[in-house]
Amino acid sequence: MAEPTPVHERTVPRVLMCAPTYFEVSYVINPWMTGHVHDTTAERSRRQWDALRETVARHADVVVQPAAAGQPDMVFAANAGLVFGNSFVPSRFRYDERKGEEPHNHAWFARHGFDIVELPGGIFFEGAGDALFDRGTSRRLWMGHGHRSDAEAAPALGRLLDIEVLPLKLADPRFYHLDTCFCPLANGYTLYFPGAFDAASLATIERHVPPAERIVVEEHDAVEFACNAVNLGRVVILNRASAGLRSRLEAAGFMVIEVALDEYMKSGGAAKCLTLRLDEAVGA
Repeated sequence: MAEPTPVHERTVPRVLMCAPTYFEVSYVINPWMTGHVHDTTAERSRRQWDALRETVARHADVVVQPAAAGQPDMVFAANAGLVFGNSFVPSRFRYDERKGEEPHNHAWFARHGFDIVELPGGIFFEGAGDALFDRGTSRRLWMGHGHRSDAEAAPALGRLLDIEVLPLKLADPRFYHLDTCFCPLANGYTLYFPGAFDAASLATIERHVPPAERIVVEEHDAVEFACNAVNLGRVVILNRASAGLRSRLEAAGFMVIEVALDEYMKSGGAAKCLTLRLDEAVGA
C-alpha cells in the first residue's frame, strides 16, 4: 500500500476501516454484548460493513486494514488509537480481551509512515473512541473517561500533542466510549446525549458549545447509536435517526444517511466505531 498522502495535499478525507473477517461477539466487556455471545452471522456482518464502506467511500478515501485472527473487535478501527497530523497515539486497552489488538495496530501505523507517540506507562486510553476533535474553529480535543480511558490521559494528550483537551466524565455504562454519545460536527455543531454525562461534564459542554450549535439527542435515538456517527463535511452517516433528529440535523445543513449496523450494535458499536480518520490536521 502506498504511503498516506500528506495532510496538506489532500482535498478528500481519509478514513481507515478494518476488515470484519473475524468479527463476532465472543465475550462480554460492555452492556450491549450481554446476551449476544455467538449471536452474529458472518454474512450479515460483512454485508453491513460493506454497505458502510461503500457509503463512506462516496465522501472519503477509505483505507482497509487487514484483520487479525483472534481479535474480533479489531473491526472497530476507531479504537486503534488517535491520529493527529502525522502522529499516532496507540490505544492501551483496559480489558485483556482487546490487548491483543495493540501490536497489530502499532505495526500498521509504523509501516505506513506515522510517528508513534506513546502515552506514559500505566494510563489506559482507547483512542478515537474516547478522543474526538472539535470540528469548529477551535483547536480542541474532547476526551471521555470513566469507563475505558483514564482521566489522566487528558493532560498527557495535551502535552504530547500540544492541544487543548477537555475531559468529559461518562456516567452511563451503556455509553462506555465518548463516541457512543457525543459527536462533534462541522462548523462547530455538536451532537450529544446529555444523559451519558455527569453534571460537571454537561456544564463543560454547555460552556464551550453555544446553544444554537448544540443538537441534543433524546434517549430513544441515543440507544440506536445516533451519536456514533461519521461526519464528513456536511454528511452525517449513522445507524438510525428518528424523524425529529433527522429534521434538526437537516435544519443545521447536514445530509443524513442511514446505514443499518445492528450486527455491530450487538458488540456495542456502529458507524463511528468502525472508522478512524487518518487526516486530522494540525491547526485545522
